[in-house]
This record gives sequence, structure tokens and C-alpha cells, in this order.
Amino acid sequence: MQNNTKINFKNYLVKKPWGCEHIAYQNDVCCVGLLKIDYNQETSLHCHPNKKTGLIVVEGEAQIELGFYDTKILKAPSKIMIRPGLFHSTKCISKSGCVILEVENPVDKNDLVRFKDQYGREQKPYEGMENMRKITPNELVFNEPLDENGSEFKFENVSVSIENHKDIKKIINEDSETIFAIVERGMVDINKNYVLSVGDIVRKDTIQKLSESFKINDYMKFIKIKKNENKQI
Repeated sequence: MQNNTKINFKNYLVKKPWGCEHIAYQNDVCCVGLLKIDYNQETSLHCHPNKKTGLIVVEGEAQIELGFYDTKILKAPSKIMIRPGLFHSTKCISKSGCVILEVENPVDKNDLVRFKDQYGREQKPYEGMENMRKITPNELVFNEPLDENGSEFKFENVSVSIENHKDIKKIINEDSETIFAIVERGMVDINKNYVLSVGDIVRKDTIQKLSESFKINDYMKFIKIKKNENKQI
């Protein structure tokens, strides 16, 4: 296993002992991975020293270990933010498996420190070419939105899309439980200081509250996760 910084990870699906992952969206400042974790399998207990990380469960149910003493259960659609340097692990507890979006800022797959791992990968770097295969058209990949709306994908109970908006009113008209993962620009104060920025993951109610005092910085691009109509979660 080699820490190969020359690999363009966007082109590959990475095979993991717990399942697989690939990059569903990436720009210069943000990377959104799609993780498929098999039942009763778990990622290493690891941290990202420099990256802000967010996890959004879009299918199934997961148990998240935070630090060494805290555990949370997330069921689709649910989210959690993880600060740089905080050790964490994700275990799938739904028998049909789980699908998770992992939002990272900045982009750096090699920003990884593994502390414990049931598959023997302690203190080893991110996977190398021997664990990768070329991505196929069957994998979920978000295309850049040409106007406001771009790619949309439906899971069992939620829909996931990438959108780009200038008008805050179109965002706050969403259901209160709708989740937004910011991937470009955000919301700022009068001095252009960001109060909602790349890598942040919030629900609609938070954006609505922020809009009372702050505005979108030219535009805001995000991954949107909302419950499918007529689905009970």
C-alpha cells in the first residue's frame, strides 16, 4: 500500500475491507465521497489532522464513534460534522448496508491518520492502486449544474441533488428537515466574512435563521438531501 499523491482519485472506485468508496463530486476546495459500508462492518478509527469533515447518511443506519467516549446513531437522512483532528469511526448497523456522503474541506485524501482498525491498517496511509478500479457509469457522480439545478439521484427514502442558487428565498422554501452541504461559496456578513462556508452541513432552518442578518456571497453551491415525497422515515 503506497501513499501515491499522483493518483487522480476522481477516476477510481476504491475497494475497502468494509465496502467501497468513490468521489461523487470534487472542485478546488471540496470533495464529496460516496461510501458504501456493508452490514456490521466499520471504518478504521481515524482522524484528518487538517480537514473539516461531514457525514450524511442517505441510506440505512450507521453508528458513529466520536473521539474515544461518544457514540451517535444516524439514520437516513441524518448528518454530523467532525472537526479536524477528531478521531472517528463509522459502523453500518442496517442489514441492507448503508450509504454515506462524506464531505471534506480541503481536498486531500492523504490527510489521514489511522489509530485502530479491525482489518490491520493501523497507521497505514490511504489505499493505493492495488485497491482501485476504474470508475464506471453506474457510479453516482454529480455533474456541475448548468443553471440552478444539476444532477439528482434517488435512494430508498431520500433524494440527493447538486444545486447552485443566488436567491435565498428558493432555499428557505424547502422543508425544514432538508439538509444542505455547502461545496462552493456560502453566506457572508457585510465585510465578506463567511458565516456559512465550504464543508459546512446544515438544515434549512439554520440557513433561514442566518438569512435574517447575512446574505449569499454571489451564489451558493450545495448538495441537497431531502426526504422523498410520500415516504415516512
